[in-house]
Amino acid sequence: MKKRLLTFIMSMAITVSLAGCGNDVIVDVVSNDVSAADKLEEGDTGAENVSGEDAQNDGTGDDSSSVSDVNPAGMKTIAAQDLKIGVLYIGGASDTSGYTYAHELGIQGMISNIGLDDSQVMRMEYIDDGDEAAITEALDECVEAGCNVIFTTSWGYMDKTAEYAEKYPDIYFSHGTGYKSNGKNMTNYFGRIYQARYLSGIVAGLKTESNKIGYVSAMGSENSECTGGIDAFAMGIESVNPNAKVLVAVTNSWYSPEDEEAASRALIAAGCDVLAQHVDTTAPQTVSEENGTWSIGYNSDMSKETPNATLTSVVWNWSAYYTSYINSIVNATYDGSNYYGGMDESLVGLTNISSLCDAETAGLVSEAQQKILKGEFGVFDGELETNTGEIVGEAGKTLDDATIIGGINWYYHNVEVLNWK
Repeated sequence: MKKRLLTFIMSMAITVSLAGCGNDVIVDVVSNDVSAADKLEEGDTGAENVSGEDAQNDGTGDDSSSVSDVNPAGMKTIAAQDLKIGVLYIGGASDTSGYTYAHELGIQGMISNIGLDDSQVMRMEYIDDGDEAAITEALDECVEAGCNVIFTTSWGYMDKTAEYAEKYPDIYFSHGTGYKSNGKNMTNYFGRIYQARYLSGIVAGLKTESNKIGYVSAMGSENSECTGGIDAFAMGIESVNPNAKVLVAVTNSWYSPEDEEAASRALIAAGCDVLAQHVDTTAPQTVSEENGTWSIGYNSDMSKETPNATLTSVVWNWSAYYTSYINSIVNATYDGSNYYGGMDESLVGLTNISSLCDAETAGLVSEAQQKILKGEFGVFDGELETNTGEIVGEAGKTLDDATIIGGINWYYHNVEVLNWK
């Protein structure tokens, strides 16, 4: 994506003061407040002085007469009024927390920013990403309905998305998470969520009393997306509490409320007093509040459901990506590049740190965040010891994006896997 698009998106970031700290920290607020969703439906994205018209004319194209018919990737430009967008969700668009909820807020934000009508978006809900027939049927429905842009938001949609991109070369496909793309009509989008994971590790490391911190993970070490997040979280913990360890319970499913709850209970039974997660529901938060322990939310702000347990939440601001992507199609700047944003692009961040935390917590998080934003710290820096005693990385260097995306199949040395089933 063109850098000027990202600059525009960055201007939309919301600055929030972390509780207990005098410093302002830029965070991505994926709010769990129903009123926030209502505002989005009414056309308010939460960005000050940014209208749909402004979003379209942010310097990427003055008007339709100045926009090329073909973009740098060789794809046809589509006017905003001619867009028909399909979205595949693993959950429901009406969810009030979690993964699909965060994506839906991003879609709503994009609709408002670009100035589209909601009828131009076709939402395919509860599409099991392990069910090939269901994925095929959903994609077929989008194509038959005339969708010229299709977002597939879950890992398991990847192979079918690649297949349909080859079958329908004139349709724009963009797949969230995963790694496949073709540089033309199929791109991949994800982000440096490990940056926010590291910061949340600081919160967990300072809060734990048992020095056992649980992590409910959808997949095991074979999946770099999950493992990289766990390792970054573990590093954040170690930076403030070298005596703490992380116990990981794997569900082997991106969306399994029952297993997520059972894994959470198993971790607490093993002595964990703080739970984090890379799964889709609020089960770790709910179980934590029931047991008088604490949690770190994921995807959206989960403090509404569990105010007495949630310390902070690691969140995505998917509107940053969706707006940038659709803008590039409308303004003929689309070049087939993958998107891998981070805190710099306001794609990832933390919600407010709860008053459940000590006053020093926010200041330490702010300090670490500023080092990341300034490029002084890359999280996966230098030589890193795994839990099998091997050394990964090199002194004076940081793991490259390709390795972080697809090559972290090891656990940091303070991580253990809990066999909970």
